[in-house]
Amino acid sequence: MVTHERLICSSDEVVEKGMGVRFDMPHLGERETGFVLRYRGAVHGYINQCAHVPAPLDWKEGEFFDLTRTAIICATHGAQYHPETGYCELGPCKGKSLKKLNIAERDEKVFLIEQI
Repeated sequence: MVTHERLICSSDEVVEKGMGVRFDMPHLGERETGFVLRYRGAVHGYINQCAHVPAPLDWKEGEFFDLTRTAIICATHGAQYHPETGYCELGPCKGKSLKKLNIAERDEKVFLIEQI
């Protein structure tokens, strides 16, 4: 397998507990997206799909956090996921997890690391 790095955005676009940055993932399907967000200083990335049913998580593009800014929340079902692990702590998919993406941050940029 070959490792491929894909630039997602600059580091300053991913603000602590702020808006997430969505990006296309065409190899998963025409409308599939991933997202990155910053929590406790680190950037985390996931496929933008609830573990309960395949629906996007954000209620408005880039809005992934709940009101307390401590959980990722599904706009459709209200499931709440831990931002660092993607583990569902509350909701219809409790015990399942979001699909985590391999993300790297360096030189003030955020990259998706893919195996091809």
